[in-house]
Amino acid sequence: MKTLKYMPPLDICLYTFKWLVLCCAVAALAGTASAVFLFTLAWAGQTHTQHPWLLFLLPVAGFAVAWVYLQWGKSVEAGNNLLLNEIHQPMQRIPLRMAPLVLIGTLVSHLFGASVGREGTAVQMGGALADQLTPLFKLQAEDRKTLLMAGISAGFASVFGTPLAGAVFALEVLAVGQLQQRSFLACVLSAFLADQVGIAWGVQHSHYSMGQIPAFGLQTLLTVLLAACLFGLAARVFATGNHQLSHWLKQKIAYAPIRPLLGGVVIAAAATASGTDRYLGLGLNTLSAAFEHTLAPYDFAGKMAFTIASLGSGFKGGEVTPLFYIGAALGNALAPLLHLPVAFLAGLGFVAVFAGAANTPIACAFMAVELFGVEAGGYAAAACAVSTLFSGKTGIYSSQR
Repeated sequence: MKTLKYMPPLDICLYTFKWLVLCCAVAALAGTASAVFLFTLAWAGQTHTQHPWLLFLLPVAGFAVAWVYLQWGKSVEAGNNLLLNEIHQPMQRIPLRMAPLVLIGTLVSHLFGASVGREGTAVQMGGALADQLTPLFKLQAEDRKTLLMAGISAGFASVFGTPLAGAVFALEVLAVGQLQQRSFLACVLSAFLADQVGIAWGVQHSHYSMGQIPAFGLQTLLTVLLAACLFGLAARVFATGNHQLSHWLKQKIAYAPIRPLLGGVVIAAAATASGTDRYLGLGLNTLSAAFEHTLAPYDFAGKMAFTIASLGSGFKGGEVTPLFYIGAALGNALAPLLHLPVAFLAGLGFVAVFAGAANTPIACAFMAVELFGVEAGGYAAAACAVSTLFSGKTGIYSSQR
């Protein structure tokens, strides 16, 4: 496949026009799907808050979703890893049913109180919808890989409102330490266009502030790097715990619907015993509070435990928003010990724990710039890089190479 560097000008124009058309289609599909998802997700969260007794039905809800997947969703059960596998080694088109199944499954998780995120849903919908364009445009294998990456970037960007991070995430997540440069144009176009589609539908994203960012200094930088080591270790614990629990349950319980049923019992019992719901759902209120005042020093561990229990037992959703919560809460807890501003270290933890867990330090550094401003870029890049080193090779995506 020729690269743009060696194409004649006319071929470059035709290539760019083709991908502009494709990216507009991907952005319209993924951006609209994310808007629908975010609106219905808000409803699910509010409904659970108004009716906390729904938590006691979490085991039944988990059983029902797993049973539906067992009957009709075996081909899409792998979720994000299915998308990564198809990009690495194309086999067959992603079934369209992935989009509605993961949407409904995630809404059920949030309605009844599981501790899961949202990025996995948006990414899977974006990838599945994008791949439906493959036969329509008669794309060959290499172009189909790029199309799937465009769907990933569009889904990520539109659900978080961070188009630059979404584009780089799709390029970086496939293989540790590598960027898929061939797909750069498609990922950037799809991410920015999908974000605008979501905004046009009325989507509003959460905003966070790191406050006054300390002036650059060697002591501050060394302190940030020390915190980043702990962020990376937290990411390693999260990814390892999630994989090990999932593997153990699959070994012990052959019938898939029983796993979330038992997981739901444990989660409901633990939340009831603790007397708080701060570790359920997305936890956006606590996440916002991490930038404003000191939290309980164990909040990051509580969220991690509930999320590992939820995802490891088979509830549908994503890992990223819980990782934001864990990172911000850990940064919040470390700030007084390291004599750094609470909001500043919460912001670094927000992006650095995700960077370590997903092995995507560059995307997360760009996310920090988009969320907190250019001034945060230097410290965030250093924190994300060190966190990724300390998190090890194990990440939240098992199909990452």
